[in-house]
Amino acid sequence: MESAVGIETVSLEHKKIILGVTGGIAAYKAAELCRLLTKADADVQVVMTAAAQQFVTPLTFQALSGKPVLTSLWEAASGDGMKHIHLSRDADLLLVAPASADFLAKLAHGRADDLLSTLCLARTCKLAVAPAMNREMWATAPTQRNLEQLRADGVNVLEPTAGEQACGETGLGRMLEAADILASLPGLLGAGPLAGKRVLITAGPTFEPIDPVRGLTNLSSGKMGYAVAQAAAEAGAEVCLVSGPTCLATPAGVRRIDVQSVADMRRAVLAELPSDVFIAVAAVADYRVDAAATQKIKKSAAGLTLQLVANPDILAEVADLLDAPFCVGFAAETEELAEHAEAKRRRKKLPLLVGNLAQDTLGQDTAELVLFDDQGQHRLPRADKLTQARHLIKHLVNLLN
Repeated sequence: MESAVGIETVSLEHKKIILGVTGGIAAYKAAELCRLLTKADADVQVVMTAAAQQFVTPLTFQALSGKPVLTSLWEAASGDGMKHIHLSRDADLLLVAPASADFLAKLAHGRADDLLSTLCLARTCKLAVAPAMNREMWATAPTQRNLEQLRADGVNVLEPTAGEQACGETGLGRMLEAADILASLPGLLGAGPLAGKRVLITAGPTFEPIDPVRGLTNLSSGKMGYAVAQAAAEAGAEVCLVSGPTCLATPAGVRRIDVQSVADMRRAVLAELPSDVFIAVAAVADYRVDAAATQKIKKSAAGLTLQLVANPDILAEVADLLDAPFCVGFAAETEELAEHAEAKRRRKKLPLLVGNLAQDTLGQDTAELVLFDDQGQHRLPRADKLTQARHLIKHLVNLLN
């Protein structure tokens, strides 16, 4: 499984990471995360709350990290009694995984009543949290307010995924898998090949209103664009994701702007420039209704004719700027992929274009891609979209260099 997400390439050599573990069934994933961190040559110090010890013993983490686990603020009061201050001074990252709803509330309100919360408040290093909780706890207004405050305070939130939960319910709230958390760390630590680069990405479908209740859209799920955003963040870039309507969670370390129409997306993209790289993954509508109705159009046996007008071409406009970023386009075709994709790349003067057959990709979790650049064609055999996104970012880095 490790090779499926590319963690064999992750190196955290000489990085000092404090792994905080709070109470929750996802604490078992923290044990796997500790193993992977150690395997990636990180120097790991585990700190556990009292609740976390009800799920996994400190001895487990001591065996995995090779260090005694810190569990109490008072036990840490050896020497000058300031271990809760000194511990983060030479750390590169304080990572809390899992982070319970209660612990997120502590962080948001600046409480420090145990060793881990005190470390978070007194830290001088970066802080990241990987929440894990029941779907209702995740969705409740207080939790979402706390998360909003943490993001505003500069805390990196590694958002949970949806799936079956220990309580038997299904929904959003499952902590990310350990391998996915590990893959995000080089980006958080500024150690990736795109460190210092600003990457602007569009993703998902657009929605052009016909009237207040109807509109023109397409079958794009946004999965490829979100995967590219995650891969760029993993590579250390500062990523802004301009997204059409989707139900996908924002990738860790990515700033997201939600839009609906092509006009909305264009305004958001132009407002975010300049950037070093622009990757236009979104399935942007080529046409919109000339004059959308202000009231619902009533059904009629006479039928309905819509006057459509062309939407602006966001990618072409950005690529044509005097200070244009490195532009990457996407082409979803239904036939003659190589011919149409290469023609689009040359017409828009793009250094790199990603082509695929729409019927084999839209809405699916896997994709077969072909990269088109000045050197020719580079085929990426079918794989999950995150794997493909990582290959794309690696190819992009090579072109930039």
